[in-house]
Amino acid sequence: MSGADVNLLLRSTRVVTPEGTRPAAVAVAGGTIDAVLPYETEVPAGVRMEDFGDDVLLPGLVDTHVHVNDPGRTEWEGFWTATRAAAAGGITTLLDMPLNSLPPTTTVGHLRTKQQVAATRAHIDTGFWGGAIPANVKDLRPLYEAGVFGFKCFLSPSGVEEFPELDQEQLARSMAEIAGFGGLLIVHAEDPHHLAAAPQRSGPAYADFLASRPRDAENTAIEGLIAHAARLNARIHVLHLSSSDALPLIAAAKRDGVRVTVESCPHFLTLTAEEVPDGATEFKCCPPIREAANQDALWGGLADGTIDCIVSDHSPCTTDLKTPDFASAWGGISSLQLGLPAVWTEARRRGHALDDVVRWMSAAPAALAGLARKGAIEAGRDADFAVLAPDETFTVDPAELFHRNQVTAYAGKTLHGVVKSTWLRGRRIAADGVFTEPTGRLLERDH
Repeated sequence: MSGADVNLLLRSTRVVTPEGTRPAAVAVAGGTIDAVLPYETEVPAGVRMEDFGDDVLLPGLVDTHVHVNDPGRTEWEGFWTATRAAAAGGITTLLDMPLNSLPPTTTVGHLRTKQQVAATRAHIDTGFWGGAIPANVKDLRPLYEAGVFGFKCFLSPSGVEEFPELDQEQLARSMAEIAGFGGLLIVHAEDPHHLAAAPQRSGPAYADFLASRPRDAENTAIEGLIAHAARLNARIHVLHLSSSDALPLIAAAKRDGVRVTVESCPHFLTLTAEEVPDGATEFKCCPPIREAANQDALWGGLADGTIDCIVSDHSPCTTDLKTPDFASAWGGISSLQLGLPAVWTEARRRGHALDDVVRWMSAAPAALAGLARKGAIEAGRDADFAVLAPDETFTVDPAELFHRNQVTAYAGKTLHGVVKSTWLRGRRIAADGVFTEPTGRLLERDH
């Protein structure tokens, strides 16, 4: 402990650190972790001590895939509601996706508009992805210099007209431009030709919707994406992997030195096609929730490191857009508040430890975005924490969720892991459904 500047000591019999989980006392000075000390460390005079007993002290989660939709579609979500839900779920940092807001984050001017809206409403630290669309190659470098963490593109229609997809030539052009200044391209990888060839049927049957988004659409898009990245020596990230068939392609690319990382999402890892009732479009997302055997393989990809991280892809909408017709309902799952308990519930069932969950949901997303001060409990990092009672259970009640529209695919599920409190830079910002005033900072990529 450095001494005079330390003002807070957090103690638990279970602190998850990069070296493993152990009893420890975490000293905080000026919003930064000063030291991770032995559990028995004496509390110096003038230092406040919080003892969490056997509740687990985790690093705050980092969610790099959130659609906040603010400004422009704030009836869907907003920075105030999204960041409160995130804080309630143990998330202390999020990165906002560039689409579903109006305007989309495709120019520096549009980024500044979004930052101005977020500045006074963010309960947690918030950064921004830029968007790569057909007409904005000239805007990519200025956006990068303005601090976005990378660029998102679609290879198939995004669902909103102001954010069109890239064809293969446009993809190569944008990827080359981004690789030229060392940026990261994150990709919604579904091949439009496979989607167009798949059977398209309206109605409430989930089996029909699943058939309309075949695995081959993901597999083919990822194969092409890897080929472009290998040729251009570009850094790419595959968003929301759903098809386990693509895992061998990705593993081979990593072995060959292609700079590719991959995420999956709580809904793919905890929900299965077999359990989705017809007409229950709260389960609709693109790519879709697939079968139980596919889910087993995704967990295998997490265990062997082919899949790097787990993030929410929180993509909310108003209740009326979740019509019973799977073809026309908005595709997106709201899970900011529930991602940690949902993943922990399934991870523990499969024999994984909280150390694994922290690696997937905090350390790896922080590394993906280059957030060097986030993602671990160690000296020099931001004092961002979640306090979790891992053995306590609760049943999901949509009325108790803090995102704007209380629609969830987890309604009625009993989950392990109750988030007791969330801390941002050494300050408790959420506990028992009570929040402080917003103190989140707007983050920019380290230059």
